Amino acid sequence: GSVKAGKMPEGEKMRQCKQEEEQQQKEEREGLIEFYSSYQELFQFFCSNTTIHGAIRLVCSKKNKMKTAFWSVLFFLTFGLMYWQFGILYREYFSYPVNLNLNLNSDRLTFPAVTLCTLNPYRYSAIRKQLDKLDQITQQTLLDLYDYNMSLPQSDWSTLSTLRRSSRSLLHHVQRHPLRRQKRDNLVNLPENSPSVDKNDWKIGFVLCNENNDCFHQAYSSGVDAVREWYSFHYINILAQVPDAKALDESDFENFIYACRFNEATCDKANYTHFHHPLYGNCYTFNDNSSSLWTSSLPGINNGLSLVVRTEQNDFIPLLSTVTGARVMVHDQNEPAFMDDGGFNVRPGIETSISMRKEMTVRLGGSYSDCTEDGSDVPVQNLYSSRYTEQVCIRSCFQLNMVERCGCAYYFYPLPDGAEYCDYTKHTAWGYCYYKLLAEFKADVLGCFHKCRKPCKMTQYQLSAGYSRWPSAVSEDWVFYMLSQQNKYNITSKRNGVAKVNIFFEEWNYKTNGESPAFTVVTLLSQLGNQWSLWFGSSVLSVMELAELVLDFIAITFILAFRWFRSRQKLSLPGPPPNSQDNTAFQDEAPALSAPHRFTVEAVVTTLPSYNSLEPRGPSRDGELGHE
Repeated sequence: GSVKAGKMPEGEKMRQCKQEEEQQQKEEREGLIEFYSSYQELFQFFCSNTTIHGAIRLVCSKKNKMKTAFWSVLFFLTFGLMYWQFGILYREYFSYPVNLNLNLNSDRLTFPAVTLCTLNPYRYSAIRKQLDKLDQITQQTLLDLYDYNMSLPQSDWSTLSTLRRSSRSLLHHVQRHPLRRQKRDNLVNLPENSPSVDKNDWKIGFVLCNENNDCFHQAYSSGVDAVREWYSFHYINILAQVPDAKALDESDFENFIYACRFNEATCDKANYTHFHHPLYGNCYTFNDNSSSLWTSSLPGINNGLSLVVRTEQNDFIPLLSTVTGARVMVHDQNEPAFMDDGGFNVRPGIETSISMRKEMTVRLGGSYSDCTEDGSDVPVQNLYSSRYTEQVCIRSCFQLNMVERCGCAYYFYPLPDGAEYCDYTKHTAWGYCYYKLLAEFKADVLGCFHKCRKPCKMTQYQLSAGYSRWPSAVSEDWVFYMLSQQNKYNITSKRNGVAKVNIFFEEWNYKTNGESPAFTVVTLLSQLGNQWSLWFGSSVLSVMELAELVLDFIAITFILAFRWFRSRQKLSLPGPPPNSQDNTAFQDEAPALSAPHRFTVEAVVTTLPSYNSLEPRGPSRDGELGHE
């Protein structure tokens, strides 16, 4: 054997390394958090222990590469299909679908508000003189255009020559907006001394100009429509010149309503309110008082509102109103009566029976629809003294744009604060601006139809009407006699002088259309769980296992990145001098010379022969043994 001083035996080194390795493994086993040293170890542990079906096949068949490839493709294909289904479910959830719920309710019904108008715009005393002048100008215009001499009631008119002397008279403004005929093809003004042509080759309308003399022709295919629109334009200007609108409030309820009954009880003045409409005349709204509303305990014609109204027109404006009768509209309380939209006419000499069916609609707001609760989130100011409706918003939007663009307000709509109604004595070009703005409004250039949203709660009444002759031929004599005696009316045209209106509920039930979410969070989780179970046959805990795998993957990535970063830092540090290790060894050996000498005997270990070397190898081997 050989002897070396200051050296640890090789066997002792091996035992020490083995002890350190066992100690390290023991510390790892006794650690609070068991972790993985590589991605492969993490993946093998997950596939061997997870409850997700099919994952174990990725590990147990690793010795068969074909099976491993097959199960890997199948596993990830299944994952892809499942998440494709997840995407469909999420897209359906975030589209916020709703279910329509239809309910039939039976209860005492609150009777709606009913507005009735005379269809007779009167010659109010405040504007009678100007209307007479406008009628005379119109008579001359129709004579020039159509050779028609319109007969007018006798009145104390000023002569036409007197009107021409005043540059600021009504004639001056009418001449600035004349009624003319134009060719259909190119709308060129007809010369004054033009030869006679076919009347079908011409359109009729009136000219509107602005301050810069930029004019356009507001044309109509029907001469009746053109004359009524032209007359209405000047009529609105006359109304706008009245400083106090109350001067037009000439209510004559008893001269219009012959009889009024609700639930077999007589109506009184506390049951109606009055307002004036420029085109429909005096209007009366029944059951609009929220403090004492009518209620219907039973359906049927005898448990509703019954009215006998006068339809004979006296002192009316023939160029403004071309129909006779009355106009009625059913609407909810605290909603304005837009007679142009929801009203219908009642014929003279006819009993009109209107049956109603109440229907309520409740929409989901928020993400489910763009409806509004009370209109406070709509960027349009409500100019009406009523609650929010879509029509209220649209008209308010147009009026606000009218004030902004034209500098004045349209007479048919409420007046905003600080504005005044359009009148061509003050706003000479408002007609040009109005018709241009109206074209933009109808094309939704102003955005009113987009801004104004539907209310989330609304009440509608489905109406159906029946008609019959009233009074009948055998009863009309005594009916008209009693009406004349009671109301002190001398009806000149009996058959066209009165009409009867019955408004009642058809049935006691009313329908409620409600909405409910079709896809809630609970429904989404249930559908996701169904898909997860279908493709992998697992549960919520399996999802947690997958989440744990993702977290462990992220943690291993950070650990490996941290180790790589540390190793790069060590490599960048400067190393020790080349002979520093030898000097250290020399310094360690120097003190050992003064100490007592120690000798370490290192035995020369001969490797034992293998099993094959012990086998006999022929005669030479036996010879060697014999020699020994």
